Amino acid sequence: MDKVTEKDKTAAQNKVTAGKDALGDFAPQFAHLNDEVLFGEVWSREDKLSPRDRSIITITALLTSGIFDSSFSFHLKKAKENGVTKTEIAEILTQLAFYSGWPKAWSAFRLAKEIWSEGTSVKEFSNVSLFPIGEPNTAYAKYFDGNSYLAPLALNGVRISNVTFEPGCRNHWHVHKAKSGGGQILLCTEGEGWYQEWGEPARRLRAGDCVTIPAGVKHWHGAAKDGWFSHLSVEVPGEDTENEWLESVSQADYDEKWNTEPIAVREIK
Repeated sequence: MDKVTEKDKTAAQNKVTAGKDALGDFAPQFAHLNDEVLFGEVWSREDKLSPRDRSIITITALLTSGIFDSSFSFHLKKAKENGVTKTEIAEILTQLAFYSGWPKAWSAFRLAKEIWSEGTSVKEFSNVSLFPIGEPNTAYAKYFDGNSYLAPLALNGVRISNVTFEPGCRNHWHVHKAKSGGGQILLCTEGEGWYQEWGEPARRLRAGDCVTIPAGVKHWHGAAKDGWFSHLSVEVPGEDTENEWLESVSQADYDEKWNTEPIAVREIK
C-alpha cells in the first residue's frame, strides 16, 4: 500500500468541490472539469507555477473581464491563503486600475478590503510556508513583542530552526556573544520583515534574502505590520556562545518610516 504523505493529506483537505456542490446534478461534466481538471490538475502543478502566482493571474483576468461575483471573492480569499499580503494586493489592484479601468479597481478594492481586514490565520500561513510553523515560541515569549512560532529543524552540529512571526511581531534588541566564532545567519523564506543593527536604518527583508550577523552586533528582526514572516535561524558554531537579550523595540521606532527601497543584493552584511 502506498504511503499517504502530509502533502496528500493537505491536498485532500483543500480539495475544491464548488462545481459538484453547485452544479453536480445539473451539469455533472462541467462540475467535473471545474473540480478535477481546473483545480485538481492545473492548479496543482506547483512545480510549473506557484499557487501564489496563479492566484495573481486569475485575479487579474477576472478584474479585467469585470467579473466581481462570488468567484472573484473566492479567488481573493484563495490569493490570501496562497500568501498574497495586504500590501501586495493593494499594489496589484492599483496597477490594474491604470490598465483595466478605475471603476473596476474600485469594485475590486471594496471586496479585497473586507477580505484582508480579517487578517491571516496561522493555518492560512502554514499552507504556504516552505517549512513547518512549529509550536508557539513560549520559551522565548518574554523576548518578543507579539506572537512567534518555533520549529527546530536540525539540532546536531549546526542548529537550524524555522522562526515565524505574526504581523507586527518582532524580537527585542539582542546580541549573540561568543569567545570566538558564533553569530547567526537568517535565511528569509516567506513573507516580508525587517532587520536592523544598532545605529543603522532598518532594512526590509523578503523571501530569498540572507542576513549574516556577526557575534557582538546588537540587532533585532521581525515581521512587517501587515503580514506574516518566516526565516531560518542558523546558529554559527563558536566557543562559549550565548545570547544577551536587551530592551524591546519601541512602538514609535517600529512605526517610523524606514528605508523601504528593495535590497540590491541578496546578502546583507
